Amino acid sequence: TGVHHTLTARVLSARIILDNPPPRARLAECLVGDNTGTVLFTARNQQVDLVKPGTTVIFRNAKIDMFKGTMRLAVDKWGRIEVTDPASFQVKEDNNVSLVEYELVDVVDED
Repeated sequence: TGVHHTLTARVLSARIILDNPPPRARLAECLVGDNTGTVLFTARNQQVDLVKPGTTVIFRNAKIDMFKGTMRLAVDKWGRIEVTDPASFQVKEDNNVSLVEYELVDVVDED
């Protein structure tokens, strides 16, 4: 479960990291962003064809997955990606939240 969001972002870059013919997996690592910052998005299978650099897309029912301590935007089978009209916002490229590394820490209740 978890929290899901709808957001509009511009695709800044897309790099194919796995390209097998269907029905096998295709993956692309993409940097997407809006006026608040950027985040890495892992496009899977048919999503790969939608995330071309310069394209503006709407991520519906997107979530954040943690991968090796960093945040990645993800759209699973419950969400979708749509290409939309070019966004008017300026992407804040100096705030890539996927560059921040997080560590899981146990919190001890000291009652």
